[in-house]
Amino acid sequence: MHRRTLAALVSALLLGSALTACGSDDDGGGATGDNSGVTLTMLMGVNNIYPEQQRQWFTEVSSKFQQQTGATVRFETFASANDELTKIQTSVVAGQGPDVYALGTTFTPTAYATGAFVELQKEDWDKVGGRDRFLPATLGISGPDQQHEVGIPFASRPFVMAYNKDLLTAAGIDKPADSWDGLRDQAKQLTKDGKYGLAIGYADGFDPWKFIWAMTTQAGAPVVKDGKAALDSPNTKLAYQSYLGWLATDKVVDPAAVGWKNAQAIAAFGEGKAAFLPMVSASSKVTLDKSSVAGKYAYAVMPTIPPGATSLPPGGVAATSILSGDNVVVAKYSKHKDLALALVKLLTSEESQTSYYKTFGELPTNQAAAQALGSDPALAAIVESAGKSVNTPFTGGWSQVQLALTNVVVQSIPDLSAGKVDDGKLTGLLGQAQSTAQGALDKAK
Repeated sequence: MHRRTLAALVSALLLGSALTACGSDDDGGGATGDNSGVTLTMLMGVNNIYPEQQRQWFTEVSSKFQQQTGATVRFETFASANDELTKIQTSVVAGQGPDVYALGTTFTPTAYATGAFVELQKEDWDKVGGRDRFLPATLGISGPDQQHEVGIPFASRPFVMAYNKDLLTAAGIDKPADSWDGLRDQAKQLTKDGKYGLAIGYADGFDPWKFIWAMTTQAGAPVVKDGKAALDSPNTKLAYQSYLGWLATDKVVDPAAVGWKNAQAIAAFGEGKAAFLPMVSASSKVTLDKSSVAGKYAYAVMPTIPPGATSLPPGGVAATSILSGDNVVVAKYSKHKDLALALVKLLTSEESQTSYYKTFGELPTNQAAAQALGSDPALAAIVESAGKSVNTPFTGGWSQVQLALTNVVVQSIPDLSAGKVDDGKLTGLLGQAQSTAQGALDKAK
């Protein structure tokens, strides 16, 4: 996105608190009254890996909710982080739109900053089954502190790396490296005979920035610290050079990956065409267990030693993943707050969360459902990553920082397609991203 567009979105978001009075009080029968003819709207990200299953899930949720309350649910979807931000902005400014939003955890600070979503009181938590029904770790980005929370945990998505056990064994490699440079070297060793070391979705709308965040956090030079952006720092540039260099310089990624989304990277790995598949969640398990690598792959935590280092440097944080997943928020303008909370209660019940995991591979946030999965050895690395995940900064400007980080990759695709990373152009893109990010952080203060 252009800086001007981002600035406009930020301004609109911050105006939201003044405009949410356009909403009105609950005019239905409440969660237990006569709700026939009432339709709630819920916004959530489109599932590109399991689109048919998601459409079926939409139908099943609406049907079950109608049986419980008499009301139905209509689902709307967004396709990218940019689309997600625009949808929030449009509804906040208009004071109308979806009743319930399922947002990526990194967008919760933006939602909170608008003042347009219900700040949860004890009675609200009670209506969704109680705050203690959720895993404590999943509540880590529900708000700036426990007294000011808007996000109700819906899905947990710690990131890990899948690897092909047969390919590593054949190459005499014991286990995936714990450093990014080591992983690159292993990937070079494994790139042969029509197979590549890494499967990466460079065109994915959600994942590219997470690599940069991880590498800079591990280096002790995070992209945001104490309200200051560092998108043009040497460590950030090195992170981009490493990430983009896997394809352009190291040649360990299929050149076609410049156009891949996450689903296509998973598919390539599932066909046995790559040795490593970094930055995936448990949702990949559903696909991989039905692929040609079923029984031949495993998960490992991603490298925690940054590029250019052989050990964690002073100040570095061994972050395996962002604190990732989805939070549900309820719009203040909703005319059906109690019904909205009843829907959240349904979605976060043990039964619903277990079913959602079996369908989509998203880990439960419900304590009982999560504990039931604890004995699955296939999830060991994912559980480990969840425990070592680190929050992104809780600032209303983070969504623009995230988009600025992704935009550097988007703008680098033409050069990447030509098999190169232009140093001068990368420096210029990082300067633009720095300006955008710092402007967003300043406006969010």
